[in-house]
Amino acid sequence: MENLFKKIEGLRVMVVGDMMLDHYIWGSAHRISPEAPVPVVHVERDTYSGGGAANVAFNVVAMGAACEVCGWLGEDTAGNTLGTLLKKHGVIFDRRFRGQGPLTIQKTRIMVQQQQIGRVDREAPLTAYTFNTPYKIEVLEEKVATADALIFSDYGKGVISTELVKRLQTTAQGMGCLVAMDPKPLRSLEYQGVDLLTPNREEALLMARMEATPQEPFPEKAVCHHIWDKYRPRLLVVTLGAEGMLISKEGRVVQHVPTSAREVFDVSGAGDTVIAALTLALRAGAALEEAADFANVAAGIVVGKLGTAAVSKEEILAYQ
Repeated sequence: MENLFKKIEGLRVMVVGDMMLDHYIWGSAHRISPEAPVPVVHVERDTYSGGGAANVAFNVVAMGAACEVCGWLGEDTAGNTLGTLLKKHGVIFDRRFRGQGPLTIQKTRIMVQQQQIGRVDREAPLTAYTFNTPYKIEVLEEKVATADALIFSDYGKGVISTELVKRLQTTAQGMGCLVAMDPKPLRSLEYQGVDLLTPNREEALLMARMEATPQEPFPEKAVCHHIWDKYRPRLLVVTLGAEGMLISKEGRVVQHVPTSAREVFDVSGAGDTVIAALTLALRAGAALEEAADFANVAAGIVVGKLGTAAVSKEEILAYQ
């Protein structure tokens, strides 16, 4: 692990995708409202963290690599808060991708006694966030050309498009840059040949155009075959929650990695940690088994935290 981290420290990663601000309202509830059958929450504190592509970037930096993130950041209060968080975490953000336009995506979760009792989302229509101007894509191509790895973080909010993926993928792979994709298959983007594809169980079923059968095991062989047939990823890693991770090459299952989680409080953002850890380990030259173990430990740590969070080098080393 120490040797792997030394190699990771020299890497430069570009994250492109849907950034959002995660807002948590923490409080207590001891009575029901007389106006409606809902709890009355006494607010004790507010906390903010980066979500989506921002959380991927935070994980990349926490593990020791340099990172730049690109996604929509509006000129609003949420955008200011997220911009401050990016700077605090040491993530580079080019202000040319900020300006007047749609709201910064914000998710507000109401937490009572460590449990989420409600969520409020603020966002514009999907088409408002699309990076469809030639200027923006050309700027991104220049940035990707100098990166060691490119991560697409698609949360289905509009930043990631087929044209964007194809152009940046061509630039990246032409420069020997590893390309990873955390997909949102409901958007049906057209792409093939990324180096790393990391859907969760439900996303993998959608990508394979299959439905889960209640009480039946996950149809891993068929899922991996269908995803390979359509998307041709060099490496497919399906995250299976409490069942760990499934690793596939060329449509064949090659490895199961059992979960390293000791306690599970919150799985939100775990996929961000997994793709960050896998990308860094693979780009640093780790063998597949070593990279999978590294990502599995990172995921085991993050699900033990409440809310979206990053996992640091120190936490990973201490977890062994």
